[in-house]
Amino acid sequence: MTSAKAGSATASEQAELWRIDNPEIETIFACICDLNGVMRGKRVPVDQLDKILEGGLRMPLSLLSMDIWGEDIEGNELVFDTGDADGLCDFTGRDLSPVDWISRPAAFAQLWMRQEDGSVFPGDPRRALDTITTRFKALGLTPVVATELEFYVVDPSEAAPQPPCSPVTGKRLDSDGALSLDELEHFDAFLNEIYDGCKAQGIPADAAISENGAGQFEINFMHVADPLKAADDAVLFKRLVHGIARKHGFAATFMAKPYGDRSGSGMHVHFSLVDEEGNNVFDDGGNDGTEVMRQAVAGLLETMQENALVFAPHENSFRRLLPGAHAPSTVSWGYENRTASIRIPGGSHKARRIEHRVAGADANPYLVLCSILGGRFWALKTNGRQARPSSAMPIRKTCFTCLMTGRRRLRPLAVAAMSKTSIPSASSACLCNANSKSCAGLPVMSLISNTILTWRPCDGSSLRGHRRAYHKLLCCLGQSYAGPSGPVWRS
Repeated sequence: MTSAKAGSATASEQAELWRIDNPEIETIFACICDLNGVMRGKRVPVDQLDKILEGGLRMPLSLLSMDIWGEDIEGNELVFDTGDADGLCDFTGRDLSPVDWISRPAAFAQLWMRQEDGSVFPGDPRRALDTITTRFKALGLTPVVATELEFYVVDPSEAAPQPPCSPVTGKRLDSDGALSLDELEHFDAFLNEIYDGCKAQGIPADAAISENGAGQFEINFMHVADPLKAADDAVLFKRLVHGIARKHGFAATFMAKPYGDRSGSGMHVHFSLVDEEGNNVFDDGGNDGTEVMRQAVAGLLETMQENALVFAPHENSFRRLLPGAHAPSTVSWGYENRTASIRIPGGSHKARRIEHRVAGADANPYLVLCSILGGRFWALKTNGRQARPSSAMPIRKTCFTCLMTGRRRLRPLAVAAMSKTSIPSASSACLCNANSKSCAGLPVMSLISNTILTWRPCDGSSLRGHRRAYHKLLCCLGQSYAGPSGPVWRS
């Protein structure tokens, strides 16, 4: 039910036509996506569809800034300081997505938020991505984006996660069958229903593979010239996989590292830029890519550590970023190099693109794309220096210890980086800068504006400190991408 399909019909007329076409639907789940990438919202009778379409549904603005457990963040200004005020929910225009894994057929309505005065709510991650996409359009450029999402299917019958039993043999999976055709065949009914659901929801699912972990799969999506749709697809896909897994007696998890001794799950992002004539500006007709592409890589490297909490938002997220775990642990790039954070895939020069491999599957797709496209935008605003590929990617084995003790969450930019005169080393920088002595008063410069976020180092024994810092970073991102006059947050 998009505006294009609706033409000049009113919201009431659109809703009535939709109810006539879908008489089996009794319930609409009206949903927004919070800062953690979790869909939250209301169950609404289908008779209220016209209210949803015309933007009359209300929800608390604080709903977008809850932590991963669904609890208020301590000190969140959107709760007690404002009386936990409501905002208005606008319909995004995406077709209502069918939900057929519950007892009765229903549909998702995807919404985003604005404030009471009609202005967009900058704490909405979808609004943040829309803002930076609009800035690219103003330059005559369109990001073309695709994601790859990894997830585990697990047996929910025990308290601790464990690999599922094969629907064919009844035996529990006990080996890491990378690209195993047997696993794809044994879970054929589950995967078929995922593909059927993707087709019904307009999600362009492509290839599926059995990944390195027992019960782990990866599904790739086709490139789309619309970052908002790519992020929408990823969010809806996660919800769909959870629902279909339950329907088949499994559970699905997009945790970055559900097992300590098996591969983690990532969300790899592929992107290129096309100009107004539809030309890929990364394509030089050969294998190296254009100067514009290498400038983009430089921007991604320079901003990678600032965005570490977006790519790895939870304590568990950092367990994935370990040496030798098929996940990046350094700020680095290379051609056809899966050990690097930024990879330039091979293949036809017409499809020349950048693959960003840092984000975990638990990250918010809107903010991940914000951070990646923001890094590219940063490079457009600097002096155009180019990155040179890393010949080696040394790693620091203390990364994980440093991250988990809470001594360091991000690396402060060097003076040269803050003055935009250089780019970081492409071969030796640890994602968390484990050897730093202090992180008190760490400044985090917004990629798009002059917003500065300052927070004190977390107490390693307290999750609340980490949750507060993460919340404020995300709020800062959401605010700062909306314009150059964002607020200053202080813990």
